[in-house]
Amino acid sequence: MTSPLSGVVGAMLAQAELRDQLVSWEWISRRYDQIWEATLSHLWLTVFAVGVGLVISVVLSAVALRWRQTYAPIAWITGFLYTIPSLALFAFMVPILGLGFATAQVALVSYTLLILIRNIVAGVDGVPAEVKEAADGMGYGGVRRFFAVDLRLATPTIVTGIRLAAVTVVGLVTITALIGEGGYGVFILDGLRRNFSTPVVLGIGLSVILAVTVDVLLIGLERLLTPWARRGLGY
Repeated sequence: MTSPLSGVVGAMLAQAELRDQLVSWEWISRRYDQIWEATLSHLWLTVFAVGVGLVISVVLSAVALRWRQTYAPIAWITGFLYTIPSLALFAFMVPILGLGFATAQVALVSYTLLILIRNIVAGVDGVPAEVKEAADGMGYGGVRRFFAVDLRLATPTIVTGIRLAAVTVVGLVTITALIGEGGYGVFILDGLRRNFSTPVVLGIGLSVILAVTVDVLLIGLERLLTPWARRGLGY
């Protein structure tokens, strides 16, 4: 008959054996539901941040293109936000917004703005002057031309910016585990707390896979939105 003590000892030895392994596939196989939930959370945090960042960036880019003197201060402010270390920014926002989604998003969106605004402005500036003049001659007003012509032809450069912003956010989302969000960061934090490498490797590996997947999907989206580029016809 097995004593309770021997059962406890056996469980402790099993845990020690798991921790000695770099990756325990048995541990991972028992947590597919958690992995799926973390994937959805990571995707939601990423998509929301990039989407909000894109909307804000389009508005600020339109302002900068209409009134050129505003571009320098806009670039300076967004550049300053981009240089703030992520942990410091999260720590600054927690007393204001508390732990959770709002704090995570304010920080994540801040890191997308510089990348997106620079690419939107560069893309619109790259549209040939004769194309803009032709659009003006067809009755397109400033705002209408910006959305219907300028942004359309600047799509390759803009999507490149979205790709950079998305990959950046996928990596930063893991840090939001420290404030109650995190997606795959939950695994990394759990592994560090328990000195257990499997969750750490799992979180890092899944983050890399997600970043590559998002990048490939955005490349495909760019090709769908720019058929003229595939045909080599230019504008």
